Amino acid sequence: MTVRVDYLVLGLGGMGSSALYHLARRGLKVVGIEQFGVAHDRGSSHGDTRIIRKAYFEHPNYIPLLQRAYELWHELEQESGKELFNPCGLMVAGPPEGAVIQGVHLASRLYDVAVEKVSASEVTARFPGFQIPDGFEVTYEPEAGFLYVEDCVRTHIECAERQGAQVYFNEKIQSVTISDQLIEVKTEAQHIIASRLIVTAGAWSSACLAEINLPLEVVRKVLFWNSVEQPGYNLDQGKGGFFVDMPYGEFYGFPSLDGTTVKLAEHTGGELVANPSHLNRELLETDALAVSRFIGEVMPDLKPDPVRHATCMYTRTPDGHFVVDRHPRNPRVVYGAGFSGHGFKFASVIGEILADLATEGHTTHPIEFLSASRFDEL
Repeated sequence: MTVRVDYLVLGLGGMGSSALYHLARRGLKVVGIEQFGVAHDRGSSHGDTRIIRKAYFEHPNYIPLLQRAYELWHELEQESGKELFNPCGLMVAGPPEGAVIQGVHLASRLYDVAVEKVSASEVTARFPGFQIPDGFEVTYEPEAGFLYVEDCVRTHIECAERQGAQVYFNEKIQSVTISDQLIEVKTEAQHIIASRLIVTAGAWSSACLAEINLPLEVVRKVLFWNSVEQPGYNLDQGKGGFFVDMPYGEFYGFPSLDGTTVKLAEHTGGELVANPSHLNRELLETDALAVSRFIGEVMPDLKPDPVRHATCMYTRTPDGHFVVDRHPRNPRVVYGAGFSGHGFKFASVIGEILADLATEGHTTHPIEFLSASRFDEL
């Protein structure tokens, strides 16, 4: 079967589902292809929750994108009638001179992001269940919170379908042929001819964009759910998320949604993945060592051994920033990759940007710092 469309999106995870939605809401004929199921757990956009925050210590250039992302998440909630974003707040702690705390304050100064500095005498009362190391600075961002990650992906797809998008799940790509006139994609079931192509393939980006030779690496990451012994972490008691910059790694987590477990993980580190299709999803003896140490030192009201785990992948660039761009030799192709373990919160706006690039060839969003041209000298 041959299908002809204006726009084709390869990969319907966080970014691809959003790109599909933004193309469909513009009234365009668009098809999305996903090698797994809807809101699947084989890539990077799963695990119940993802933090969203505006005091972006990674780089202040992200903040205008975040401001638009917040608007778009709220619009999607209104359109769908679903709760996708919970503004529970975020506590960030670390050495005062460290890149994390310094970055939080820089974001606050440059973009007037609401950030509270919490005094040492207030920490215990405001954040019960945490033993913040001596000398650490603690901040609180009231506008931060978390996104329900699978619901966000599913909702983007459902809303796109209601506006005419076609989606094909559990179809692996056999070949992609790109010419000056069109793009041809063959799957196990069909032959699709498109005028424009958006590639949002996550950990499979290097394979899908081999001719561009993007400097991407994929690492294995493990998420943990640990049992709580006290109710001090509970969402229903007004508790929020956390990010702590320790000497041996950066750790983040969420309030307890069910009163029985807390989800947390190490943001730093990760073992290289040679083939994302063969990720080891078993829990290894060494996987929980750093998180268990963090629990013992900082969160004593959690049991140190996880009762549940999930594996995902970070796809990272050398500088840790995303790459969102057009194909250097064929403007019919645009892509987003390297979302580095901190990208999901941007999915709503990245989809809009990719739709802009595919339809107009440019975007009004400030994404120059995400261009692949920065890798030219590598």
